[in-house]
Amino acid sequence: MVLSQGGEPWRSTNPVEARQAMERVLDLASDVWSREAGGAFAAERAWTGAGCGQGVVWGIREAGEGPPHRTAVDTNDAAYTCGCTGGETPCGHALGLLLLHASEAPMLDRTKEPPPWVAQWLADRRARATSGGSAARAAARRADRRAERVTGGAQEMDQRLIDLLRGGLAAADRPGYGLWEETAARMVDAQAPGLASRVRELGSVPASGPGWPARLLEECALLRLLDSAWLGLDRLPAPLAATVRSRVGLTASAEGPAVRDHWLVLAQYDTPDGRIVTRRTWMYGRDSGHTTLLLSYGAPGRAPAPPLPVGTVMDAEVTPYPGGGGLRGELGPQFGEPLATTAPPPGGTTADALAAYGNALRDDPWLDAWPATLRAVIPAPSGDGWQLVGAADGSALPVAPAALSRPGLWKLVALSGGRPLTVFGECGHRGFDPLAAWCAETSDAEDGPRAAVALA
Repeated sequence: MVLSQGGEPWRSTNPVEARQAMERVLDLASDVWSREAGGAFAAERAWTGAGCGQGVVWGIREAGEGPPHRTAVDTNDAAYTCGCTGGETPCGHALGLLLLHASEAPMLDRTKEPPPWVAQWLADRRARATSGGSAARAAARRADRRAERVTGGAQEMDQRLIDLLRGGLAAADRPGYGLWEETAARMVDAQAPGLASRVRELGSVPASGPGWPARLLEECALLRLLDSAWLGLDRLPAPLAATVRSRVGLTASAEGPAVRDHWLVLAQYDTPDGRIVTRRTWMYGRDSGHTTLLLSYGAPGRAPAPPLPVGTVMDAEVTPYPGGGGLRGELGPQFGEPLATTAPPPGGTTADALAAYGNALRDDPWLDAWPATLRAVIPAPSGDGWQLVGAADGSALPVAPAALSRPGLWKLVALSGGRPLTVFGECGHRGFDPLAAWCAETSDAEDGPRAAVALA
């Protein structure tokens, strides 16, 4: 796993590379315990004499009465050395240093030469390399070993789902039922974080209210489908295979031709993922008509990539990732400064949004939601919740339960005042989650100037 290019450390002036490094670090944990330890050691106060340079990052961790743990990581070849006795590869100390490195921690001294103990270890490693292709061959071997572990985890998951259905879903509602967390931990051990995340979601279904057995059965079926898809990966079309790899939790690099466009920032919000914060940014290309999702990650105690103000337009390049319906992209070079705009993206009716989500499910059956812009809709109460009603045809979409408790819903209602709005959000099987809105700045002109308002 190469974490730097040509031995050079990641630079804060290139946040794209920093985000790539963060994603790769998250995949290096061999089990849930080393992952948690890595998060704990990704703190500046945990290290002394830390630095990076010449393709290596190093630090010293005091260990009470014993000798200090000297840790170094060769970022070109994903090799590690540490004085701890844990025996993990990589250990939590190495993961912590890599997280600090990827997040551009200022305490990492980037000006000094590596200390003698690091230089000697690095020289010994590189002397054993027979050619420049050794790193690629090692990476291929690691990828094969990881695929074997994921396959073992998928087979175990498949058997656990079969056992659950044979025993009956009612057992999942027992107090203290610990199958979900235990199974999730096993999937982390198998280096399949995507499977682990879906298993944890299953644990919340029995407490989701009336009708939970049917919802649990649906989620179990989707998880079984993902298991089966991984086990038959070599028989799938290339785009679907890429989607399955992504859903299981294997990272991929952005590929294909970059798309230069004038990108309108539609929405941006952060979600916690254990010790890591994930920032999601939706953008719409005015020339290409394509909507893309940017993901960035923040190490413990650190924010993700710099925020992009909602409602601004930037002239930039975006490179797509494989799979996932072509939604996810990687922000590349920007040309000029972002400019504010009041023009909303083009949109459609609630029926258009549902049709787009249905079409997307053909390429990604595990898709929870699809981006959509609704034109001329009015928020209105409906029973215990809310819905967005089309002003022209009276069709409606329920507001997703996750949005009902957020202040953004009441901001949306206040902005509307009973008048139609343009609303961008995520349309899925749980309803529509509004993330941004454009409202008329004058009370008598629906087509007058609008200002983007973030709701997430």
